[in-house]
Amino acid sequence: MSELAVQVFPDTDALVEAAAALFVRTVVAAQQERGSASVVLTGGGTGIAMLAAVLESPGAIDWRQLDVFWGDERFVPAGDSERNDLQARKALLDAVPVDPSRVHAVATSDGEYPDPVEAAAEYDTAVHAYLAEHGAFDLHLLGMGGEGHVNSLFPHTDAVREEHSLVVAVTNSPKPPPVRVTLTLPAVRRSRHVALIVGGGAKAEAVAAVLAGADPIDLPAAGATGIESTTWLLDQAAAADLPG
Repeated sequence: MSELAVQVFPDTDALVEAAAALFVRTVVAAQQERGSASVVLTGGGTGIAMLAAVLESPGAIDWRQLDVFWGDERFVPAGDSERNDLQARKALLDAVPVDPSRVHAVATSDGEYPDPVEAAAEYDTAVHAYLAEHGAFDLHLLGMGGEGHVNSLFPHTDAVREEHSLVVAVTNSPKPPPVRVTLTLPAVRRSRHVALIVGGGAKAEAVAAVLAGADPIDLPAAGATGIESTTWLLDQAAAADLPG
């Protein structure tokens, strides 16, 4: 049973700092226990700010023993500023000695796999290979949209209803760009620890509904749970509708 924790911070800066500390703490603990670790990164303003804050967080991450994945990716050309992997590299990965062979980015739309379905299949191969060897991701980081989406899993879509595949292509995302590659809820649930980093009053209603037990088809974040722990990190605005 996944242990649920809800942590509320006074503002976005404190939220980002706490998320960065969780990142470092979880990765270090995994490396101490198993020799290596894995993280699944999220994009968005708060997610990228958290990655930048990791550089300032105390801790002894062995960057050469870290596998990096992404929860979703916008299927756009290489070098496009909307790509989550490009933003993550600028914020963190270019500044630390990661092993390039252990950074698992989704294919670009102008690369070897120009069809998003083929790109999803190629990414699925990498995800399955990692999980076959290691059993689970160590940490899956997630943001959440105001309608409750996580990764590129939006309410009432085929992607959020997926029960078997770990990676799927999305060709009609309600949030631009419309074409994406995303990990599914079954993939999220193959993570030892899941952390949802959510800020802003526009998300307060969805946060409260998810934590009250909403259906993941209606609010996909409700299906994002870790094997060992699920942690919600919220600022005061995002927590405004929580009881008591």
